Amino acid sequence: MFGHKKELHVDLGDLQKEKDHLNDFLQTHLKVTVAQSSDKLTVEGDKLSLQELAAVVNKFIYHRKLNGTHYVFASGSTAQIKRFEHDKKKKETHKHEPAHQSAAQSWGL
Repeated sequence: MFGHKKELHVDLGDLQKEKDHLNDFLQTHLKVTVAQSSDKLTVEGDKLSLQELAAVVNKFIYHRKLNGTHYVFASGSTAQIKRFEHDKKKKETHKHEPAHQSAAQSWGL
């Protein structure tokens, strides 16, 4: 048990292009070792909790202005970056709305 470091993972989901930026962000803010694999980042830290990791990943999403489309879900030993699903629904509801009248049209001018 001694000498074994706790490993946590970050699943980037559809943000694979942000992997290098997130790697640097985690190393700077958490002072931990980060290893990259094909689709995840592995964070090694004895005292780091999943909640702390998820909070820093969420901060990264906010700083990169991705918080309108993505969120962090923490489960087990992984913080997953997921895309909101409501984007599709918003676009569909706007298609079916009737055209708005201007003030002149509503007064019959």
